Amino acid sequence: MDTVETHRGRHPVDEELVRRLIAGRFPRWAGLTVERFPSGGTVNAMYRLGDGMVVRLPLVEGGAKDVATELEWLPRLAPLLPTAVPEVLGAGEPAEGYPWPWSVYRWLGGENPEAGALSDPVPLAGDLAGFVAAMRSVTLPGAPDAYRGGPLASLDASTRAAIEELRGIPQEGVDCDAAVAAWEDALRAPDWDGPPVWLHADLMPGNLLVDGGRLASVIDFGCMGVGDPACDLFPAWNLLPAGARQVFRALLDVDDATWRRGRGRTLSQALIALPYYRRTNPAMAHNARHVIRAVLGDGG
Repeated sequence: MDTVETHRGRHPVDEELVRRLIAGRFPRWAGLTVERFPSGGTVNAMYRLGDGMVVRLPLVEGGAKDVATELEWLPRLAPLLPTAVPEVLGAGEPAEGYPWPWSVYRWLGGENPEAGALSDPVPLAGDLAGFVAAMRSVTLPGAPDAYRGGPLASLDASTRAAIEELRGIPQEGVDCDAAVAAWEDALRAPDWDGPPVWLHADLMPGNLLVDGGRLASVIDFGCMGVGDPACDLFPAWNLLPAGARQVFRALLDVDDATWRRGRGRTLSQALIALPYYRRTNPAMAHNARHVIRAVLGDGG
């Protein structure tokens, strides 16, 4: 599925623009093929460059700062993690009418996992827990604040507004009263009172690549930084079935308060995403529906 227009201020990009950008910035790669890579992402477009590289271009101004974040931190994080992450091969600059920095990365193989279609989810749960634990153990100084790393209460107004919007879309079938109850339970959980930990902060299925059912790589680190460890529990509900979810929790030794905050954060993201993307991005909307069902059907 191709990336679709879902944000205002989106800058148009196509193969010809990418060819011109590459020729101007990296003439040694100018003869390589350029092909749009289908993606459900909403902030960046990706183009295969030859067989071994990918060009990643922000579609909106808000994604431009992610380029600098990845350029600075990915080379420092990569040797500390058990899973492959994007390797920056080149940093592009605004040119040819394109207004933002962009990047070239080494191509990472694999496919995005799909919630509800995992053939053997327990080993994948172990891989994900290993990645999250490794991120938490990072001690690199000077880390930025994670995009989603702050107090849960900061999401309250937008979450409640999304629930009310969903009340007006009965065909989505969301039990909005149950959503309110689940959200308020998360809000009652104590805030994280330990030191902030390193987070990927956007562990959506679209940012995971699997090979043979095992985690092969984690991509899109634009939201990374430090904050509440609950922020990296998203896969428990956006990907893993109930049994593997508990394996994931046990391996990370997650306390009750952090688990409740993680469930609330995952629910909040889905509640906000569903009305926003339901007509423009089928992949995002589909996963949001899955999360809402998973959270509201989860006993704890």
